[in-house]
Amino acid sequence: MAGRPSLTEEDFSCPVCCDVFRDPVLLACSHSICRPCVLRFWGQRQERECPVCRCVSANPEPPSNIVLRGMCEAILEEKHQRVEHAFTSAGVCGTHGAPLTHFYEDEKRPACVKCRVSKKHSGHRFRPVEEAATEHKKELRIKLKPLQDKLKSFEEFKQNFEQTAEYIKNQAEQTEHLIKEEFKKLHQFLREEEAFRLAALKEEDEQNSQMMKKKIDELDSEIASLLDKIQALEKELGAEDLSFLQNYKAMVERIQYSPQDPEPVSGELLINVAKHLGNLMFEVSQKLQTMVPYNPVALDPNTAHADLIVSADLTSMTFSEERQLLPCNPERFSGYTSVLGSLGFTSGMHGWDVEVGDSTAWAVGVIAESVYRKKNTNKFGLWYVGFYNGKYGKGYSPEILTLLRVSQKIQKIRVQLDCDKGKVTFTDARRNTCLYVFKHNFTETVYPYFYSHCKLHPLRIVPVRSFVTVEQFSS
Repeated sequence: MAGRPSLTEEDFSCPVCCDVFRDPVLLACSHSICRPCVLRFWGQRQERECPVCRCVSANPEPPSNIVLRGMCEAILEEKHQRVEHAFTSAGVCGTHGAPLTHFYEDEKRPACVKCRVSKKHSGHRFRPVEEAATEHKKELRIKLKPLQDKLKSFEEFKQNFEQTAEYIKNQAEQTEHLIKEEFKKLHQFLREEEAFRLAALKEEDEQNSQMMKKKIDELDSEIASLLDKIQALEKELGAEDLSFLQNYKAMVERIQYSPQDPEPVSGELLINVAKHLGNLMFEVSQKLQTMVPYNPVALDPNTAHADLIVSADLTSMTFSEERQLLPCNPERFSGYTSVLGSLGFTSGMHGWDVEVGDSTAWAVGVIAESVYRKKNTNKFGLWYVGFYNGKYGKGYSPEILTLLRVSQKIQKIRVQLDCDKGKVTFTDARRNTCLYVFKHNFTETVYPYFYSHCKLHPLRIVPVRSFVTVEQFSS
């Protein structure tokens, strides 16, 4: 398909003056002519003829061609700006051809002396170029500062994004490695369990097969004995009558011997298939369950303060004075050296034990989702029990802390959350002694909260034993 031809300045030129239309009118013959040109032409000809086709127009006041006029005015304005720009670039006024020595404040452009004294610009503000340039440069430098600050901020964001992208990649690689290691353990367990069960099957096979071989050997002996007797008797039956009768009495005694039939093969000698295959996967999973610990809370490393090192299995945290290079995501603590559990709770009962050992600075509890983690504020929404400066305390915000009377040192603390009843209970797990109970109507998600500031003694979430239960159906 042919492209549409582009229009040039010649396409908007009056056929009389050959310049761009100025106030074009539309004649009855559809030709457009500048109004001054057509009036002058009519005055010379004494006839209202079209200068192009000589058609006579009955209307002495032809209408304006509004569309064409608008297009032509735009062309003239653009042409004027090009001329002005050319002169300005050369340091010369486009209107008067004089050097640009002043700055026209009203229109924010350079001007010459003639522009300044012109009646057209009477009352307008003009300033020398040097003075105006100095002030406006200072003004623009001030306005440029926020843009420069914004650029610096964007560059810092970019650097942070690039570091985060690299961190994500490292996280994925490390997590992949740990997953493979965990499955190696599972594969090893399954291989050992398979070998153990195959060995048990082989042992039963060998024992039962040995017993069957013994029975077969005994039966072979009986069969051989019977065969000898039968062959001897058959030989006697073929003897002469007198000889037969002479041995008859002994033959009768020998033929009366009848061994007992062998006992049928007991099911005990068959392979106990049910023992080896019945609920095989369930029994293996039960055994696996007793070997694999269950942690009621997994730490979320993406919330951990940069001074906290979270273990690979996400069950313990250690304070370190060597700050890690971690992404500054909004969920990460930057004030207190804290970390959250990975799952939040909105209903039900939940509990976990934390081994605090000999740590000299720790706190455990629950925290509301809305509590801002980036600053050390006293916003309500954190319920905890902790130990610091040799004293135990309880509180419901980072800054609101009251002393807690504890008679003996706490080595392991239990946190029990009842969302439905609105209670958080803290217990000395070693002595099963209640330390304190917070009551609150929980209306949002709460997360397990942990604080540690002792590099010698990490905090550890204690695993619990898990059980596989079977639901029995009854009529």
